[in-house]
Amino acid sequence: MALTFASFGVASAEDTAAQPVAAVDQLPRGQDVSGTVIELAGWVVAAKDSQGYPFAVIDKAAAQILVFGGDGRLRGAAPGLFGSAIGDHTAPGIAGLALREIPGRDRTTPAGRFVGGFGPSIDAGRVLWVDYDSAVSIHPTATGVPAERRAERLASPSPDDNRVTHGCINVSPEFYEQIIRPTFERGGVFYILPDAAPIAETFPEFPQSRATTQRNGGRRAR
Repeated sequence: MALTFASFGVASAEDTAAQPVAAVDQLPRGQDVSGTVIELAGWVVAAKDSQGYPFAVIDKAAAQILVFGGDGRLRGAAPGLFGSAIGDHTAPGIAGLALREIPGRDRTTPAGRFVGGFGPSIDAGRVLWVDYDSAVSIHPTATGVPAERRAERLASPSPDDNRVTHGCINVSPEFYEQIIRPTFERGGVFYILPDAAPIAETFPEFPQSRATTQRNGGRRAR
């Protein structure tokens, strides 16, 4: 099971004998979590890169969000919706544009490490900002534009139709209320894997650590 491997990957990086707690699994049946996601989550815990804050590892290509507590324990995994444009950049000045003014090519969910938290917004009340400067947040799916079929896309077993937003990240209302909101109430760190940019450019310290582990005979996640 995908969630079992994700838990194992993080737990193996922790200096504790405690067993992983049960996590909420909303991923489509039979859908795997990539080895890169598992290794990155393990590195975050081992290197204490989130500094004790909860964190999420977000895989745009697979349309997956894995959420971990500050103790490194997996709390939940779920599908997500992402920017309709493939790309890892943030266009200059995009935060000041109305949604209808954002060019199609710039409707990206940027890749990288972001420190975020809840804060006010102009039109949506209190939201969980992943990156305030680029106006990227995580929020539950809403009816919005019926033609976009966001709820249906989120429920689809394939990640191929999950690129539909203006750049924000959508999850199901249930996952948001049960996992996202309580986990990140006091903020957290968000690791968004790139669409096209090399992983070494997005998270420079992670590949270096992985290479050291492999040279020293460390165990790779299955």
